[in-house]
Amino acid sequence: MSHGKQFTLYSIVFGPNGWKVEMVLRELGLAFETIFLDPGKNEIKAPEFTKYNPNGRIPALIDHLNDDFVVWESNAIIYYLIEKYDTEHKISAETLEDKVIQQQWLYFQASGQGPYFGQCGWFTIVAPPEQRNPVAAERYKKEILRVFGVLDGVLATRKWLMGDKFTVADISFVMWNEIGIKGFVADYNGFNCEKDFPNLYRWHTEMCKMPSVGDTLGMRKSLL
Repeated sequence: MSHGKQFTLYSIVFGPNGWKVEMVLRELGLAFETIFLDPGKNEIKAPEFTKYNPNGRIPALIDHLNDDFVVWESNAIIYYLIEKYDTEHKISAETLEDKVIQQQWLYFQASGQGPYFGQCGWFTIVAPPEQRNPVAAERYKKEILRVFGVLDGVLATRKWLMGDKFTVADISFVMWNEIGIKGFVADYNGFNCEKDFPNLYRWHTEMCKMPSVGDTLGMRKSLL
Protein backbone atom coordinates (compact mmCIF):
# COMPACT_ATOMS: atom_id res chain seq x y z
CA MET A 1 0.00 0.00 0.00
CA SER A 2 1.48 3.35 -1.01
CA HIS A 3 1.14 6.57 0.97
CA GLY A 4 1.45 10.15 -0.23
CA LYS A 5 2.89 11.28 3.11
CA GLN A 6 5.42 9.69 5.41
CA PHE A 7 3.14 9.84 8.44
CA THR A 8 -0.53 9.28 9.12
CA LEU A 9 -1.73 11.02 12.28
CA TYR A 10 -5.06 10.11 13.83
CA SER A 11 -6.58 12.97 15.78
CA ILE A 12 -9.79 14.79 16.67
CA VAL A 13 -10.51 18.44 15.99
CA PHE A 14 -11.49 19.58 19.47
CA GLY A 15 -8.99 17.63 21.55
CA PRO A 16 -5.57 19.20 22.11
CA ASN A 17 -3.20 16.26 22.09
CA GLY A 18 -3.14 15.53 18.38
CA TRP A 19 -2.43 19.16 17.61
CA LYS A 20 0.76 19.28 19.67
CA VAL A 21 2.05 16.32 17.64
CA GLU A 22 1.27 18.32 14.48
CA MET A 23 3.37 21.18 15.86
CA VAL A 24 6.36 18.87 16.25
CA LEU A 25 5.89 17.38 12.78
CA ARG A 26 5.80 20.91 11.33
CA GLU A 27 8.87 21.98 13.26
CA LEU A 28 10.82 19.04 11.88
CA GLY A 29 9.53 19.53 8.34
CA LEU A 30 8.03 16.05 8.17
CA ALA A 31 5.28 15.23 5.67
CA PHE A 32 2.07 14.01 7.27
CA GLU A 33 -1.63 13.53 6.71
CA THR A 34 -4.08 13.96 9.56
CA ILE A 35 -7.22 11.85 9.74
CA PHE A 36 -9.75 13.44 12.08
CA LEU A 37 -12.00 10.96 13.84
CA ASP A 38 -15.48 11.80 15.10
CA PRO A 39 -15.95 10.91 18.79
CA GLY A 40 -19.68 11.53 18.39
CA LYS A 41 -19.81 8.58 16.01
CA ASN A 42 -17.63 6.53 18.35
CA GLU A 43 -14.92 6.31 15.70
CA ILE A 44 -12.14 6.35 18.30
CA LYS A 45 -13.55 3.11 19.73
CA ALA A 46 -14.08 1.41 16.39
CA PRO A 47 -11.88 -1.58 15.44
CA GLU A 48 -10.51 0.38 12.47
CA PHE A 49 -8.76 2.66 14.99
CA THR A 50 -8.26 0.48 18.05
CA LYS A 51 -6.11 -1.84 15.94
CA TYR A 52 -3.63 1.05 16.14
CA ASN A 53 -4.39 2.25 19.66
CA PRO A 54 -6.07 -0.34 21.89
CA ASN A 55 -6.73 2.39 24.44
CA GLY A 56 -9.21 4.04 22.06
CA ARG A 57 -7.78 7.52 22.46
CA ILE A 58 -6.10 9.94 20.11
CA PRO A 59 -3.51 10.59 18.88
CA ALA A 60 -1.86 7.69 17.13
CA LEU A 61 0.89 8.01 14.54
CA ILE A 62 1.95 5.63 11.78
CA ASP A 63 5.41 6.01 10.26
CA HIS A 64 5.11 4.52 6.79
CA LEU A 65 8.84 4.76 6.11
CA ASN A 66 9.62 2.71 9.20
CA ASP A 67 7.67 -0.45 8.34
CA ASP A 68 4.39 1.24 9.37
CA PHE A 69 5.60 1.62 12.92
CA VAL A 70 2.73 2.73 15.18
CA VAL A 71 3.03 4.74 18.38
CA TRP A 72 0.31 6.24 20.55
CA GLU A 73 0.19 8.60 23.56
CA SER A 74 1.10 12.12 22.45
CA ASN A 75 4.30 12.56 24.43
CA ALA A 76 5.52 9.09 23.44
CA ILE A 77 4.93 10.12 19.83
CA ILE A 78 6.88 13.30 20.40
CA TYR A 79 9.73 11.33 21.96
CA TYR A 80 9.81 8.98 18.97
CA LEU A 81 9.89 11.87 16.50
CA ILE A 82 12.78 13.68 18.14
CA GLU A 83 14.82 10.57 18.80
CA LYS A 84 14.52 9.33 15.24
CA TYR A 85 14.20 12.50 13.17
CA ASP A 86 15.66 15.41 15.13
CA THR A 87 19.25 14.28 14.71
CA GLU A 88 20.45 17.89 14.73
CA HIS A 89 18.57 18.57 17.99
CA LYS A 90 16.68 21.50 16.52
CA ILE A 91 13.94 21.22 19.14
CA SER A 92 15.31 18.61 21.50
CA ALA A 93 17.95 18.13 24.16
CA GLU A 94 21.41 16.76 23.40
CA THR A 95 23.07 15.59 26.62
CA LEU A 96 21.80 12.80 28.87
CA GLU A 97 21.15 15.25 31.68
CA ASP A 98 19.19 17.62 29.46
CA LYS A 99 17.23 14.72 27.98
CA VAL A 100 16.20 13.71 31.50
CA ILE A 101 15.07 17.25 32.26
CA GLN A 102 13.20 17.34 28.97
CA GLN A 103 11.46 14.07 29.90
CA GLN A 104 10.69 15.52 33.30
CA TRP A 105 8.66 18.29 31.63
CA LEU A 106 6.96 15.89 29.25
CA TYR A 107 5.92 13.72 32.19
CA PHE A 108 4.71 16.76 34.14
CA GLN A 109 2.67 17.90 31.16
CA ALA A 110 1.13 14.45 30.73
CA SER A 111 0.41 13.85 34.41
CA GLY A 112 0.15 17.33 35.94
CA GLN A 113 -1.36 19.48 33.22
CA GLY A 114 -3.37 17.32 30.84
CA PRO A 115 -5.56 15.39 33.32
CA TYR A 116 -6.47 18.40 35.47
CA PHE A 117 -7.24 20.61 32.49
CA GLY A 118 -9.12 17.80 30.77
CA GLN A 119 -11.27 17.07 33.82
CA CYS A 120 -12.07 20.77 34.14
CA GLY A 121 -13.21 20.73 30.53
CA TRP A 122 -15.40 17.70 31.13
CA PHE A 123 -17.16 19.10 34.20
CA THR A 124 -17.67 22.58 32.71
CA ILE A 125 -18.14 22.13 28.95
CA VAL A 126 -18.15 18.60 27.56
CA ALA A 127 -20.41 16.67 29.91
CA PRO A 128 -24.17 16.79 29.45
CA PRO A 129 -25.66 19.51 31.70
CA GLU A 130 -27.06 16.98 34.16
CA GLN A 131 -23.58 15.50 34.67
CA ARG A 132 -21.73 18.76 35.24
CA ASN A 133 -20.42 19.11 38.76
CA PRO A 134 -19.61 22.57 40.15
CA VAL A 135 -17.62 21.15 43.07
CA ALA A 136 -15.39 19.13 40.76
CA ALA A 137 -15.13 22.04 38.33
CA GLU A 138 -13.97 24.31 41.15
CA ARG A 139 -11.29 21.83 42.19
CA TYR A 140 -9.91 21.50 38.69
CA LYS A 141 -9.99 25.24 38.02
CA LYS A 142 -7.83 25.67 41.11
CA GLU A 143 -5.50 22.98 39.79
CA ILE A 144 -5.17 24.85 36.50
CA LEU A 145 -4.10 27.93 38.42
CA ARG A 146 -1.67 25.85 40.50
CA VAL A 147 -0.05 24.39 37.37
CA PHE A 148 0.13 27.86 35.84
CA GLY A 149 1.85 28.99 39.04
CA VAL A 150 4.45 26.23 38.80
CA LEU A 151 5.25 27.17 35.21
CA ASP A 152 5.23 30.89 35.92
CA GLY A 153 7.71 30.47 38.77
CA VAL A 154 10.14 28.44 36.66
CA LEU A 155 9.84 30.80 33.70
CA ALA A 156 10.72 33.76 35.89
CA THR A 157 14.36 32.75 35.53
CA ARG A 158 14.53 31.46 31.95
CA LYS A 159 13.09 32.09 28.49
CA TRP A 160 12.07 28.49 27.80
CA LEU A 161 11.58 25.48 30.05
CA MET A 162 14.98 24.13 29.02
CA GLY A 163 16.70 27.51 29.36
CA ASP A 164 17.60 29.42 26.22
CA LYS A 165 16.44 26.74 23.80
CA PHE A 166 12.90 26.20 22.51
CA THR A 167 12.17 22.46 22.66
CA VAL A 168 9.42 19.89 22.65
CA ALA A 169 9.17 20.47 26.40
CA ASP A 170 7.61 23.84 25.59
CA ILE A 171 5.53 22.60 22.67
CA SER A 172 3.88 19.93 24.80
CA PHE A 173 2.15 22.60 26.92
CA VAL A 174 0.84 24.87 24.16
CA MET A 175 -2.58 23.42 23.50
CA TRP A 176 -3.76 23.01 27.07
CA ASN A 177 -2.34 26.46 27.88
CA GLU A 178 -4.37 27.91 25.03
CA ILE A 179 -7.57 26.20 26.10
CA GLY A 180 -7.03 26.98 29.77
CA ILE A 181 -6.22 30.66 29.31
CA LYS A 182 -9.02 31.37 26.84
CA GLY A 183 -11.56 28.88 28.07
CA PHE A 184 -11.69 27.08 31.38
CA VAL A 185 -10.48 29.87 33.69
CA ALA A 186 -11.00 32.89 31.42
CA ASP A 187 -13.65 34.34 33.73
CA TYR A 188 -12.68 32.60 36.97
CA ASN A 189 -12.38 34.93 39.98
CA GLY A 190 -11.19 37.84 37.87
CA PHE A 191 -8.50 35.75 36.18
CA ASN A 192 -6.09 37.80 34.08
CA CYS A 193 -3.22 35.69 32.76
CA GLU A 194 -1.01 38.61 31.74
CA LYS A 195 -1.30 40.12 35.22
CA ASP A 196 -1.52 36.98 37.35
CA PHE A 197 1.10 34.88 35.53
CA PRO A 198 3.24 37.30 33.49
CA ASN A 199 6.06 34.86 32.82
CA LEU A 200 3.71 32.15 31.60
CA TYR A 201 1.84 34.71 29.50
CA ARG A 202 5.06 35.92 27.87
CA TRP A 203 6.18 32.32 27.22
CA HIS A 204 2.87 31.27 25.70
CA THR A 205 2.67 34.42 23.58
CA GLU A 206 6.18 33.81 22.22
CA MET A 207 5.34 30.21 21.37
CA CYS A 208 2.23 31.25 19.47
CA LYS A 209 4.45 33.42 17.24
CA MET A 210 6.35 30.35 16.07
CA PRO A 211 5.15 29.39 12.55
CA SER A 212 4.69 25.75 13.51
CA VAL A 213 2.55 26.72 16.50
CA GLY A 214 0.66 29.60 14.91
CA ASP A 215 -0.15 27.64 11.75
CA THR A 216 -1.40 24.70 13.79
CA LEU A 217 -3.57 26.88 16.02
CA GLY A 218 -4.96 28.58 12.91
CA MET A 219 -5.78 25.23 11.33
CA ARG A 220 -7.58 24.08 14.46
CA LYS A 221 -9.57 27.30 14.70
CA SER A 222 -10.67 26.98 11.08
CA LEU A 223 -12.04 23.47 11.74
CA LEU A 224 -13.87 24.15 14.98
